[in-house]
Amino acid sequence: MQIQPIPKTATLSSLPSEWPDDLRATIRGQVEASGRTIVALDDDPTGTQTVHDVPVLTGWDVDVLAAELAAKPACFYILTNSRALPAPEAAELGRTIGRNLAAASAQTGRDVAVVSRSDSTLRGHYPAETDALAEGLGQAVDGTLIVPFFLEGGRYTIDNIHWVAEGDTLVPASQTPYAADKAFGYANSKMTAWVEEKTGGRVRAGDVAAVTLDDLRVGGPDAVRARLQGVSGGQVCVVNCASYRDMEVFVLGLLAAEAAGKRFLYRTAASFVQVRAGLPARPLLTADDLELPPSGGGLFVVGSYVPKTTAQLHALLAQPGIVPVEIDVVALLDDRRADTLAAAIRAVDAGLAADQTVALFTSRQLVTVDDHAGSLSIGRRVSDGLIEIVQKISQRPRYLVAKGGITSSDTATGGLGVVRATVAGQILPGIPVWRTGAESRHPGLVYIVFPGNVGGDDALAEVERKFRVA
Repeated sequence: MQIQPIPKTATLSSLPSEWPDDLRATIRGQVEASGRTIVALDDDPTGTQTVHDVPVLTGWDVDVLAAELAAKPACFYILTNSRALPAPEAAELGRTIGRNLAAASAQTGRDVAVVSRSDSTLRGHYPAETDALAEGLGQAVDGTLIVPFFLEGGRYTIDNIHWVAEGDTLVPASQTPYAADKAFGYANSKMTAWVEEKTGGRVRAGDVAAVTLDDLRVGGPDAVRARLQGVSGGQVCVVNCASYRDMEVFVLGLLAAEAAGKRFLYRTAASFVQVRAGLPARPLLTADDLELPPSGGGLFVVGSYVPKTTAQLHALLAQPGIVPVEIDVVALLDDRRADTLAAAIRAVDAGLAADQTVALFTSRQLVTVDDHAGSLSIGRRVSDGLIEIVQKISQRPRYLVAKGGITSSDTATGGLGVVRATVAGQILPGIPVWRTGAESRHPGLVYIVFPGNVGGDDALAEVERKFRVA
């Protein structure tokens, strides 16, 4: 029987009361005392959407990782962009990074806990990435923890079902547009069945363990620790979660289980990283916090095709003074490509030179083929075109917003040449702001990494209004 959508407010209010104690300071103290660094391998750059004052690396050579670990940070990110790769390439990348992390850890004496950070709507190369990462690290793990909760995006896991909030309705994840993704689609919202589906039956639904909301809200950290003590032999364990307090309870129990010798890999959305690293929450950033230049035009680069992005783009284009530069996707895929890109570069430069904010966006018809590899190849060609435009414009934007996971990753690495950036915080819930490093094409640029599936219809327009010069 198909799972039906349920009311959000009524459902959340019907759950057992949250654990009464604020555990964040205790977690922070235990993280600092552990001598371990949380390393989040981010399959697109949107995973930094809950953290602040954290480095992001776009390379993973042993010497680069060792230099970062030597500073003994609580947490840092490695941007892999592996969601844009075919599964075999993503797996090989995971093995390489795992081996390099193990070598850097041994070289510095700094232990690591590794997060495979992926999409809160369950898209990505699971289990290929976690399998490869475990192999590369060379460590036997007791289990892989699946934690897709992401409060800022309205993603909740309740009764082992993953839900996506749409207004005041919780929709089973498999009934959303995300589940129809050509590359990463799925049929199950029940997380135990989703694991069986994604592993091709290698892991049966009945063999998947779970941390329940009763464990979190009634039993507390001790119940979580006991539950995790029973996970062994590489077992998969799904974690239910409906609030940040739930996440604190889970992490404190997790730390206790790990202190007793348990070892886990984490496959999670972004909210887990903030709590596991012991980071305090920070208010949303303002334009004043970011000390933007007093004049100049911003640049929005929009490549994502999910319906939410298209609605947000339309609202942005309705704002006064926006210069629209549309890229015909079909033209990018045929012999008109060079002329199309040259015209777009001229238009973006002209708008920025006139201190106007420019919206550079792909035409909204989605060009796909039936096979996974072919869809990824088309996406790569389109993204490469956007990146070429960012590379070749002569004007420095006042700020830059990249919309969509692959788009924002490629803009950072290919368009801006970022090697190391710092996450300043969030401009809207779930929407991170980076400050680019000295090595980038535009050092110190305010770079907004805007996930394709986050924010209301007015979110892009709201960012533009926040940054608008008076």
